[in-house]
Amino acid sequence: MIKSELIQKLADENPHLFQRDVERIVAAVFDEIADALSRGDRVELRGFGAFSVKQRDARVGRNPRTGESVDVPEKRAPFFKTGKDLRDRMNG
Repeated sequence: MIKSELIQKLADENPHLFQRDVERIVAAVFDEIADALSRGDRVELRGFGAFSVKQRDARVGRNPRTGESVDVPEKRAPFFKTGKDLRDRMNG
């Protein structure tokens, strides 16, 4: 499912809301999650999962094309861990 499909499904399930309002709601939720992660906070949606940020240390990598060693700087990467309810729903 892509973002536009999510918006359309929510708009269909909530006919009392205008589609532009649903778009703003979805955008606000995603923006808040992104802002929290950029601050290094953890976002937990009970039953769905938790978004967090993992620190990746600097390391020496290898350029696959030339084989030469390359310094890879440290970076932060988003991480998602599924919640128990979601895992059970997928595997049950």
